[in-house]
Order: sequence, then C-alpha cells, then structure tokens
Amino acid sequence: MAEALILDSEAVNALARPDDRHALFERARAILTVAHERRSLIRVPVAVLAELYRGSRFDAPVDHLLRSRGLVVCDLTPQIARSAGNLLARAKLSSAHAVDAFVVATALTFDKAVIATGDPHDIKILAARHKRISVLGL
Repeated sequence: MAEALILDSEAVNALARPDDRHALFERARAILTVAHERRSLIRVPVAVLAELYRGSRFDAPVDHLLRSRGLVVCDLTPQIARSAGNLLARAKLSSAHAVDAFVVATALTFDKAVIATGDPHDIKILAARHKRISVLGL
C-alpha cells in the first residue's frame, strides 16, 4: 500500500476556512502540497466529519474542500473501530479521545502515514508504538 496523509478535524477545518484560520491554513496547505507532490493518498476519516458538521452554514466549506482537493473520506470499519479501541486502552485514554483514535487507526491501515493535526500531543500518545506513523502539528 502507498503512503498516506491523514487529516484530522483541525487540519480539515483550517483548509475549509482559510479566512478564519489563516496561519493554520498556510501550514495545512503546505503539508497538502507536499503530499500531492509525493503522490501520497490523502484521507479524512469519516469520524472527523462528525466533529465538523454543524449545519449547512458550517458543512458547505467542508463539503467544498472534500470535492475540490481530491480528499477521500475513509469509512469506519469494524477493524478500524477495534484498532481505535485498542489504541485508547493502551494509552489509558477515555472515549473522549475516540476521534483521535480513529485518525490513528486509519493511519495504521497504510504502510506509512503522516497525520496532520491540530492536536499533536494526543495523536502522538496514541501513535507512540507505531514507527510508520509521523505526526505533523499545524
């Protein structure tokens, strides 16, 4: 399998709302540009969308981003859910960190992955045992 860039909620939000989040947008855009240059797969775990969708006014920029930038939304499978649960248990984190765990579990479905995140601390805790995952904070 190829290398992937996995975007968390903050990364998607920054890319979807550049005027509101200019500094984060610039960093996320740079990461996305490098991923395109490296021909990496670019993925958004479906659980991330639950953190972003809050009605049509909020949904429209996210939907536009998903259509226009070639981002692919990854489904939540039973295997990813099991992996996420195991990550939470190993890290001794509550289900309040479930979306972060889904992001890391999605990254684990690839041979090598980079996670672009606004929450590098929690993502690094969840991904600590997995050397094939790199974490880039926005």
